[in-house]
Amino acid sequence: MKLIGSTTSPYVRRIRLLLTDEPHEFANLDIYGGDRDELRKHNPALKIPMLIDGHQTLFDSRVIARYLSARQGLDPLTWDQENLLTLIDAANDSCVTLLLSKRSGLDVDQDAMFYNLQWERVAKTLSALAERVQDGEFDHWHYPAMCLYCLVDWLEFRDFLQGEGVDVLLAFRDRNRDQPGIEATAPRLS
Repeated sequence: MKLIGSTTSPYVRRIRLLLTDEPHEFANLDIYGGDRDELRKHNPALKIPMLIDGHQTLFDSRVIARYLSARQGLDPLTWDQENLLTLIDAANDSCVTLLLSKRSGLDVDQDAMFYNLQWERVAKTLSALAERVQDGEFDHWHYPAMCLYCLVDWLEFRDFLQGEGVDVLLAFRDRNRDQPGIEATAPRLS
């Protein structure tokens, strides 16, 4: 089994955490530099992560997680857990958009509808996720908790963590620093 991605991607990191106890190869790509051809070769959507398992190639962290969960005999996610992932992915997607815009020399703090909508989504979803943490929905180390951990740690790494509930989210992250695979997959190692 081969996981293709980047050490700094929160989407890849969540899959790496799922694979902590499973033998696999990890190919770390520079997807914005010299490794774009490798990305093109495996995924027409030009996104990471990708998982190759024999003749099966899977795109998107949600699909890969579902595949690995079934393979590992884990319970499928509940609808409430799926909704939590939707919130996590919404914040993640908006922040990736903001990061790529910044790296393209665009002013993400300008009063423009596109950026205003991204910032609003981030604020609302982080606040909602902090409430879910306080309600105990992330008390167990399961795939949604791994995804939240990766989001919060990446947001701090990229200096996007702000707003209501940040202290709750950071406390959640700090409580889970000793989970298997966390240290080995940290984006700061790259």
